[in-house]
Amino acid sequence: QVQLVESGGGSVQAGGSLRLSCAAYGYTWSRFCMGWFRQAPGKEREGVAAIDSDGGTSYADSVKGRFTISQDNARNTLYLQMNSLKPEDTAMYYCAARDCYSGVYVYNDWGQGTQVTVSS
Repeated sequence: QVQLVESGGGSVQAGGSLRLSCAAYGYTWSRFCMGWFRQAPGKEREGVAAIDSDGGTSYADSVKGRFTISQDNARNTLYLQMNSLKPEDTAMYYCAARDCYSGVYVYNDWGQGTQVTVSS
């Protein structure tokens, strides 16, 4: 059974940092591409960062230069290092997985989410 489990959320003041982790269970890790998404109350879910099969990364404009996505292939774990946090970064953060080689850019597997709250 495949499962994604996020951790590392919390409450910080503006300007602070957090590192989110997403542990993947039951995956053939090398086959999957991972991403981070977030959803704030009353807003639609948005993509934050993604990493593809050759290690290339992409970021939402709102987090470029502040967030870094990475993965530890030995531990089947995805990370999101968040620096210079702003109140507008407050949201539930989710990791998600998609088959890199399916030809379809759809994330089919999602974690339960971890809450990030940034106070001013």
